[in-house]
Amino acid sequence: MLDLDMGKYAAYVWPAWGISAVVLVALAARALVAARRWKAELARLEADKAPRS
Repeated sequence: MLDLDMGKYAAYVWPAWGISAVVLVALAARALVAARRWKAELARLEADKAPRS
């Protein structure tokens, strides 16, 4: 089975895993927010470029 006992290193390993998980989630969220901004900016630029009647 899966052995998660880190022995005397647990005080260092588990916080490192936790910090890594938080950083990865934050990076993914930041990328999604940036992608939404870029998409909105592209839509705005395309609307400005469209010929007006």
